[in-house]
Amino acid sequence: MTGPVLAVDQGTSGTKALVVCPERGVIGTGSAPVHPRYGPGGRVEVDPAVLLSSVIDAGRQALAEAGEPVAAVGLANQGETVLAWDPATGRPLTDAIVWQDRRTEALCAELAPHAEDLRQLTGLPLDPYFAAPKMAWIRRELTRDGVVTTSDAWLIHRLTGAFVTDAATAGRTQLLDLDRVAWSPRALDIFGLADEQLPEVVAADAPVGITTAFGHSGSPGGSGGPGIPLTGLLVDQQAALFAQSVTEPGAAKCTYGTGAFLLAQTGPRPRRTKSGLVSCVAWRLGGHTSYCLDGQVYTAASAVRWLTDLGVISGAADLDPVGSAVPDSGGVTFVPALAGLAAPWWRGDLRGSLTGLGLDTGPGQLVRALCEGIAAQVVALTDAVAADLGAPLTTLRVDGGLTRSALLMQTQADLLQLPVEVSALPDATALGVAAVARLGIDPGLTAEQVLPPWKPAAVYEPRISATAAAERLGRFRAEVAALLDRTPPGAP
Repeated sequence: MTGPVLAVDQGTSGTKALVVCPERGVIGTGSAPVHPRYGPGGRVEVDPAVLLSSVIDAGRQALAEAGEPVAAVGLANQGETVLAWDPATGRPLTDAIVWQDRRTEALCAELAPHAEDLRQLTGLPLDPYFAAPKMAWIRRELTRDGVVTTSDAWLIHRLTGAFVTDAATAGRTQLLDLDRVAWSPRALDIFGLADEQLPEVVAADAPVGITTAFGHSGSPGGSGGPGIPLTGLLVDQQAALFAQSVTEPGAAKCTYGTGAFLLAQTGPRPRRTKSGLVSCVAWRLGGHTSYCLDGQVYTAASAVRWLTDLGVISGAADLDPVGSAVPDSGGVTFVPALAGLAAPWWRGDLRGSLTGLGLDTGPGQLVRALCEGIAAQVVALTDAVAADLGAPLTTLRVDGGLTRSALLMQTQADLLQLPVEVSALPDATALGVAAVARLGIDPGLTAEQVLPPWKPAAVYEPRISATAAAERLGRFRAEVAALLDRTPPGAP
């Protein structure tokens, strides 16, 4: 079996890197922060130079800690973050517009007559969340020069000189023909991007090129070989899906990070959703494409940060001690739609609500209400998956930073009325792309051989009755319905 690989997960708020050995596990780690800028009109931007430096810094830290060379590099990316850049020099021409950015609401409203056509072509609803509206906005408002792509294509170009993106990331643009796994001329025309030079769509395990950005052969001193092959590419949530061994139809995972992201494997054919989910590429490996259903909660850890900024808690570590100090939410209902509601509602224009407040409401009730609000949105996603698959899920595998909160995980199991299995892999996205990179350097390996056996670190079983869960969900759904009634689509 091949030696260690370097896996880099370039995320919204930071970049994490791991050196992963097939026999010894993680032997080196590194991290570097990324600080998006938030502006009026739902704007979220980041300096592309910070993205690149975070990748290099985190990777070099991990390699220095491991103290030995690696056989390959894998790179996971944010998905829908885009920028314009000069393909001759690699110089950014704009800031990167982050996936959370909502500035393209008006552009999406203008293209609304094409929404169903786009959904059938690409599997995605017309929404600012995806890359194509941001790409079109850059072309209209900022620059016609260079190329405009998702952030991974730029990072890969800076690392290796190649101009590629993996099939799963391309599937997040709303420009990929879901059935052919190729750029859609019709979708490009709808967004006014028909003349664009787009990266080649490659498999997740395709050998992409050689990078010396981390030192030759990944040696900490920067010498000892011609460079490291970049052989693994995958968008972040699909990498986590792969790491959790969700490779067969009917299983699902949810990652609790900045947002919460639920993916359910559907197999070798795309399944057009009727329940408000996204149908997209899970990965393309060894010449075969797998598909998944995808649902999003825009604010999870970002809602915890919001409570922290208000001084209600001092950070995510406070969720359990503060929330456990009270028996329940005290009648408080929190719809944490601080950046809008994603699947299955697709109402990014909505904002959150806190109801049922009283003079006796304290930090504990607010924390419990937030946990219930996040968990209730995930339940809405699992209900949509069950409707599309024609069968209920039997369990939910979860990962991400917020899974450290026993209160949130227990709340999730209670409202879901199913076991919640917490991953023993704290960095599932990086481990998933490490596995893909290993497939890229040794095509004779199978997915089962490169993935660790699934062993949850904890399993949360429901502790309340189905009737009690239905009552709590009913209160949440009533508040969502009230929000929808107060703000009709397209209202100013």
